[in-house]
Amino acid sequence: MDKQSEQKIREVFQQQKAFFKTNQTKDIEFRKSQVRKFRDVFSSHTDALCDALQTDLGKSRKEAEYVEIQIVLSELDYLLENIEEWSKPTPAASKPHPSGAKVESKIIDEPYGVTYIIGPFNYPVQLTFSPLIGALIAGNTAVIKPSENTPHVAEVLEDIVKASFDESYVAVVQGAVEENTLLLSLPFDYIFFTGSPHVGKIVMKAAAEQLIPLTLELGGKSPTIVHSDADLDKAVERISYGKWINCGQTCVAPDYIYIHESVKDAFIEKFKSYLQAHYPDGSLGKIGKIVSQNQIKNLAKYLEAAQEKVIYGGGYDLDTRHFEATLMDAVSWNDLVMQQEIFGPILPVMTYHDIDEALEEINNRPKPLALYIFTENQAFADSVLSRTTSGDAEINSTIIHVGSHYLPFGGVGTSGMGKYHGKFSFKTFSHSRSVLQVK
Repeated sequence: MDKQSEQKIREVFQQQKAFFKTNQTKDIEFRKSQVRKFRDVFSSHTDALCDALQTDLGKSRKEAEYVEIQIVLSELDYLLENIEEWSKPTPAASKPHPSGAKVESKIIDEPYGVTYIIGPFNYPVQLTFSPLIGALIAGNTAVIKPSENTPHVAEVLEDIVKASFDESYVAVVQGAVEENTLLLSLPFDYIFFTGSPHVGKIVMKAAAEQLIPLTLELGGKSPTIVHSDADLDKAVERISYGKWINCGQTCVAPDYIYIHESVKDAFIEKFKSYLQAHYPDGSLGKIGKIVSQNQIKNLAKYLEAAQEKVIYGGGYDLDTRHFEATLMDAVSWNDLVMQQEIFGPILPVMTYHDIDEALEEINNRPKPLALYIFTENQAFADSVLSRTTSGDAEINSTIIHVGSHYLPFGGVGTSGMGKYHGKFSFKTFSHSRSVLQVK
């Protein structure tokens, strides 16, 4: 990074500090008008976003519109609809004053100030702009750094921001490690990061140096438990959707299956039939692209280390960055594929006889971002939930919870900290200030 670029980043940061001090962002009508303008500009760039997503990640138009664009618009509209109600002071009970005077208490949600939002590559539109509109609706300014791994999308994101906002309010900084390191050295008022646990540690360490509050949306190996009484057809369809979308590059994708031994063989056959029916000529090129050739090589290592366990798929094309939907059977915790989050279209299958032993294995490992349970027995599902920990969970479904602005989304432990979406985004980007007044 040259001196001119470094100076520009510092200038933008100072401009946003100065603009926040004007208190203009605290005006509810200002927030609403700015977010509405963003909505119009964002919608007008649908074609450009879909083209860029196809180039960078191989996402189909249908998938791009649904998981990237419509989720942002739905979230935005919900925030606009509720901001006036959420921003009202909340009355609170008061303890008696020692003098006997009347006491009134309330809680005021106030913006932090200048925020830094670091976007990921896997859902580069949704996971960059959803936090942004949360930050803005709460009254903050924002500096955004899109992922350098999806360069075409990053360019469109910058075009949208430039057409929507003055850089003293919202600005985009393009770049990679150097730019991020500089940005993390600046005294932001809040940091929001979506990405890997490895980089999350770097971000958290930098934030700790200046005691900056932050949200970390990370990942992990999200387990999928398929019990003996599960509807196998539904399980196959819904696990398949959650696993193959975006070529498996989803932080809450089912990372592996733990299935009861009594139904494993039937489940495998149904899964193979499902894939053959939906991708009759194979899935290569039909479920999106892996983000880089290096990640293709990493995924290939999982298969090379246990080639005899690959029972479906396994093909890939390094030049086009395509990778087949792949099933692995008879996998154990010792296999390379089980040592870290896969982040690709490889689905390992393990069996259990005793659910107690399976849950002990799950609980002995880092807390996952999501946990999925397929069963027709509510008591079984409730028991699994009560005996495990995960950021979020679904019963007889996968990854749908991420798109709901009624539910808080986020991790726990090594899968992250902090929640957002809907009102939880407003609260995340707000400081709850207690005010006590004696009459």
